[in-house]
Amino acid sequence: MAALVGIYLAAINLATFAAFALDKRAAELRAARTPERRLLWLAALGGSPGALAAQQMLRHKTRKEPFRTWLVAIAIVQAAVLAFAAYRFFR
Repeated sequence: MAALVGIYLAAINLATFAAFALDKRAAELRAARTPERRLLWLAALGGSPGALAAQQMLRHKTRKEPFRTWLVAIAIVQAAVLAFAAYRFFR
């Protein structure tokens, strides 16, 4: 089970990073963009580390509000859930 969770998290974070990279490229080319809602959903589905990494590495959507606030909020909630689960499991 843990291996499946690890594979899922690796895949969703890779997909999220790729979505940010594609959106950055589309912005540079003035082409069709990935909706912000989709980027936030990918983060909410477990891809927040990939989203935050892409945001910083690609310098993409770093000043865009309220997108930035929503992304940080998603990451904080996921970190809190992970900390609670670890506390309950290792107690």
